[in-house]
Amino acid sequence: MESLTFTMENYLEAIYELSLDGKGARVSDIADRLGVTKASTNSAMSTLSDKGLIVNEKYKEVFLTPAGLKLAQFISKKHHVIYAFLTNVLHIDPSIADKDACAIEHVISSDSIYAMQAFLQSSKESPE
Repeated sequence: MESLTFTMENYLEAIYELSLDGKGARVSDIADRLGVTKASTNSAMSTLSDKGLIVNEKYKEVFLTPAGLKLAQFISKKHHVIYAFLTNVLHIDPSIADKDACAIEHVISSDSIYAMQAFLQSSKESPE
């Protein structure tokens, strides 16, 4: 599968976080979380559905497919590791760290994430 745009990754991460309770995510909640319109969200849902990452029935909740869940979990994990590194190691303000983690998570390599995670675990600063 071709890589997703930053925007599509953000939608996937939002769906994942909104559906952690086992229920699907509503389009209006996804739009609210990302600060975008419902129209933009519906367009993104079509794209993610076409890529086989979500199941999106009109007027119903959005659910991640197994492939979508795996990718969303990885994106979310990257965000949390970067956030922990910025706040616990570099002592960046949490609100700034959250915005930075959101931007960095899309461009950082897996090698760098694993190195950050290993550093956090070895220094007992792990987010887990």
